[in-house]
Amino acid sequence: MRFIIIGAGIGGTSAGIALARLGHEVEIYDQIRENKPVGAALSLWPNGVKVLNWLGLREEVAALGGIVETMSYEDGHSGETLCRFSLSPVTDLSGQRPYPVARADLQALLMESFGRDRIHLGMRVVAVAQDDDTVTVTFENGETATGDVLIGADGARSLTREHVLGEKTERIYSGYTNFNGLVPIDTRVGPADQWTTYVADGKRASVMPVAGDRFYFFFDVPQPAGLPYDRAEPVAPLRAAFDGWADGVRHLIDAIDPAASLNRVEIWDIDPFHTWVRGRVALLGDSAHNTAPDIGQGACSALEDSFVLGLVFALNDLGPRDALARYQHIRAERAGDLVLRARKRGWETHGFDPEVTDQWYAGLRTETGENVIRGIVGNIEDSPVNLGGGLLDPGLRTR
Repeated sequence: MRFIIIGAGIGGTSAGIALARLGHEVEIYDQIRENKPVGAALSLWPNGVKVLNWLGLREEVAALGGIVETMSYEDGHSGETLCRFSLSPVTDLSGQRPYPVARADLQALLMESFGRDRIHLGMRVVAVAQDDDTVTVTFENGETATGDVLIGADGARSLTREHVLGEKTERIYSGYTNFNGLVPIDTRVGPADQWTTYVADGKRASVMPVAGDRFYFFFDVPQPAGLPYDRAEPVAPLRAAFDGWADGVRHLIDAIDPAASLNRVEIWDIDPFHTWVRGRVALLGDSAHNTAPDIGQGACSALEDSFVLGLVFALNDLGPRDALARYQHIRAERAGDLVLRARKRGWETHGFDPEVTDQWYAGLRTETGENVIRGIVGNIEDSPVNLGGGLLDPGLRTR
């Protein structure tokens, strides 16, 4: 079977690897002209890592991942530790260590594993058409590609989504801007094996380790959409927003080299919808479930899509329309639920209701880790990678 995938991001390339391993002919097209991933890094929780393991990339992904033993919250103004706890229960329950990874490193791994000769860049889709037997994509340069199935992994502004739904969807501003990048590890900011987050005033400054002795950092600044941004002074908004904050935050801001790594991203999402498939065309990743990063499940959810897509084409034999309908049935509700969970989490942490955020800050002072771990585990326990078995209580393991 011939598959056309639109989008060479995490979702598109992982889906390409899964389908190619089943013996299908797969070609990936993307409008970008060179690989420049949006965002410096991402969180791979156990559900996402397990998909990459399934794709045969266990050792490579482990080599890219930062080792995070503990998690802490610090008072943004004083630097006082509000709580600190081990993340080992996540690994023990799921059977897999989570990894923060640099997005460019993971993207390069996936592209190499799929085969760069089958990834066509500079190909912007302008039209999608299908009949009973095939689907055809027309590109801006006049070229076309025809296959049996089209997978639209073309992101938050997906043209494939318009074809599937028959209309455009409205993106919703999450109320804050995220600044992110990579810096050398500095233990004045936080321990080298810890996810450290400073919180106050609805803002966050956070670091977590990735491979190469680097911290992935991000800052969240609640503000209106569309504010001007002077790229000649790219760090200035951070110095203004976090003026007077703890020394660890100051050291982090001082370490930023904008020429090497600094991104500014307004955070938007899309209301969940459950129509992912039209005939021989299906959505995957952000085109199907554009989400805010507040629970760290965006990339993991796209990887779950790829896992299920591979399974339905491996296990079912009633043709592509049937397989895609099963894919939608398995994925749409769970992915939509994660979008809403991330939205709820963002509301809680960013001061949009000051009383709610103040209650969260107060709760952090007595947090033992149990509630945070419960939230993390709650996001992964219903993952399809668990094959309907949930998570395993370590006490129930056979010896």
